[in-house]
Amino acid sequence: MARRTPPEDPFVENIIDIDVSQEMEGSFLEYAYSVIYSRALPDARDGLKPVQRRILYMMSEMGLRPDRGHVKSARVVGEVMGKLHPHGDAAIYDAMVRMAQDFSLRLPLIDGHGNFGSLDDGPAAPRYTEARLAAAALTLTDHLDENVVDFVPNYDNQLTQPEVLPAAFPNLLVNGATGIAVGMATNMAPHNLGEVIAAAQHLIAHPEASLDDLMRFVPGPDLPTGGRIVGLDGIREAYLTGRGSFKTRAKVEVEQLSARRTGLVVTELPYLVGPEKVIEKIKDAVNSKKLQGISDLVDLTDRNHGLRLVIELKNGFNPQAVLQQLYKFSPMEDSFGINNVTLVDGQPQTLGLLELLRVYVAHRIDVVRRRTAFRLSKKQARLHLVEGLLIAIVDIDEVIQIIRSSDEVAAARERLMAIYDLSEIQANHILELRLRQLTKYSRIELEKEQEELLREIAELERILGSEQILRELVSSELGEIATKYATPRRTVLLESEAISPTVAKALAAASTGKAAPLALEVPDDPCWVLLSASGQIARTTGQEALQDGGGRSKHDVFLSVIATTARGEVAAVTSAGRMLRLQVVDTPVLPPANGLPNLAGGVPAKEFVTLLKGESLVSFVPIDAVVALGTANGVVKRVTPEYPLNREDWEVISLKDRDAVIGAAAAGDEDELVFVTEQAQLLRFPASAVRPQGRTAGGMAGIKLASGDTVLSFGVVAAEDPEAVVVTIASTSGALPGTSAGSAKVSEFAEYPAKGRATGGVRAHRFLKGEDVLLLAWVGHGPAKAASAAGVARALPTEHGRRDGSGVPLTQSIDAIGPTL
Repeated sequence: MARRTPPEDPFVENIIDIDVSQEMEGSFLEYAYSVIYSRALPDARDGLKPVQRRILYMMSEMGLRPDRGHVKSARVVGEVMGKLHPHGDAAIYDAMVRMAQDFSLRLPLIDGHGNFGSLDDGPAAPRYTEARLAAAALTLTDHLDENVVDFVPNYDNQLTQPEVLPAAFPNLLVNGATGIAVGMATNMAPHNLGEVIAAAQHLIAHPEASLDDLMRFVPGPDLPTGGRIVGLDGIREAYLTGRGSFKTRAKVEVEQLSARRTGLVVTELPYLVGPEKVIEKIKDAVNSKKLQGISDLVDLTDRNHGLRLVIELKNGFNPQAVLQQLYKFSPMEDSFGINNVTLVDGQPQTLGLLELLRVYVAHRIDVVRRRTAFRLSKKQARLHLVEGLLIAIVDIDEVIQIIRSSDEVAAARERLMAIYDLSEIQANHILELRLRQLTKYSRIELEKEQEELLREIAELERILGSEQILRELVSSELGEIATKYATPRRTVLLESEAISPTVAKALAAASTGKAAPLALEVPDDPCWVLLSASGQIARTTGQEALQDGGGRSKHDVFLSVIATTARGEVAAVTSAGRMLRLQVVDTPVLPPANGLPNLAGGVPAKEFVTLLKGESLVSFVPIDAVVALGTANGVVKRVTPEYPLNREDWEVISLKDRDAVIGAAAAGDEDELVFVTEQAQLLRFPASAVRPQGRTAGGMAGIKLASGDTVLSFGVVAAEDPEAVVVTIASTSGALPGTSAGSAKVSEFAEYPAKGRATGGVRAHRFLKGEDVLLLAWVGHGPAKAASAAGVARALPTEHGRRDGSGVPLTQSIDAIGPTL
């Protein structure tokens, strides 16, 4: 058995005692430093973490441009891991996937091909997916070869990588960021590219701009998935201090799913909330009896129509009340906490909107300055060579003879420099040219190139010589990026959301079992609900808003003006004979402009009321008054205000086939009802001639119609109104609206005698040559205003109609008539 030989030198133990707490502290600080600066936090200049920057840079070096084909994601991951980021393929692929998801980034930087995941599911493996750079990403990496940023060694000092990307747009604000470091974290919301660039341009032009100035351009985040942001106080706090929070809500519309079923249709969800999570939470809340009134939930999401969750409601439940419960017990309402922690000059800082834009603007100005200086040096170097060629080409034969007669290159260079007073660079350039290149140069071409170089050098020197010109260049380049890549805002910003009385009672009943009212967020002040001819709904406050005789800005006419209160209710009457309950508090407020409301800022009626196919909104009426209805077939009805309290819509008249409601208004016994037909027949009779009936009644005969005639207008005139007028617009039968000017007539309502109900009435308009039908008619408190289809105000005749009963010829088309407010 072999014997072990002892070592020549005796082994000496060297054990060092250390303090475990000090070792842990030092090691942990090194680890924390690495996480903060090399992994978790983005740079405030380009808005990228190191792994994201390395991915984009390596894909740019690989030539994966938008005009070229996709390559396997695994190839990109391998290149990045092997050359720049040796931290594992999973981390690289996860970062790459996020930059390709249009629901994570407002402006995706990678064009992915394949399954890059969804809000509920992860992506496919990198061997299955393919990727290339998106067009917007090229603007982040452009001009890297022009010394615009510093390059640093990679992990093994064999290659170099950019310390920061040039970033032609504020990527950090546009796409946001999220990351967890050691002892700190960042969570930044995405914003709209056009708004952020507009703010940056304003800051470039006005370096001393305040936060309020910038918030005129950037009112709040613009999330990739849309939705609604409720409450802007937290956003302003975040823009001021770098920390804040806001609530996001899903976009929900109330739709009539069937003749007896109403549903809530969700088309947008809060940021980073997936539909499967919402469905699961809703089902759990329904099973636990937290949610009431839901009968079914169907996910109809597909690639063509996008997100569509249909929540079917039980009969008798208020859709708005159920929606409020959904906000409370499901992820359809979520909170987003802003924490703008980012690296500035290598140090983590918490920045507000103003500071973030200042850091980016300073970076972009430095990039453009360095790019301009690089181009200037290149142009100057080329000009130096061109000047040398111009000297040599004058005596090209002698130059060739000098080169051929020289024993070596050094001797030829010295002779050229001595004879033609060339620099060493110029002489070397001439010596390196082939003989055929020397002969092809023409003096005209070189002189033209020299002039162009001198012009470009002068322009570059002008930019470098003026800070103002440099800033204007940066601003113009930002404007080009906005023009090319900016998209409309997706997220709606709401200062607050009020709770209507019906919703408050429903919520209280759902939570306590008693119909006790909850505290309301808006005062019950007087207001007026407005409906325009184009279907715009709004409300306005202030007594001056309803002054008579005043002008107003360009828009279509008002059809209904109902006095109510901010927490009150009004009813909307449709052409199908339905009445819909409308909460006034849900309508948008239009502040009076120059003392008068402008419905150009109204909201379409479909946002508030659910209309069936072929149904249109006729008028607003008080919900607690007797309402008179007139139909196209001449039927009249007065409805008693005995409406169901637990329903949002109901039938107020039983219509026969091919009949429709033409007009509706509150009518007391002392008022008068007026019909106007297409054949220009007008009938007025007292409202007391029509006894009030219940909701299901079919009404009674109002006007006797001639063969082929139909009712064009129905209205209510207050008793003994001295300013009541009749406006009629004549045209040619079969003419499309707006194609025939026709004639207009304005006459006093008092001129028409009252007749009995169910009679034919009297003639209201004598047709001119070529006219045979009334196109429009309106009766009410005057004066009246007309509008075209585009909403442009049109003047009506200032004097009453001619004595012969004919109208005044019109030179412009009129598509709507209503009272002047």
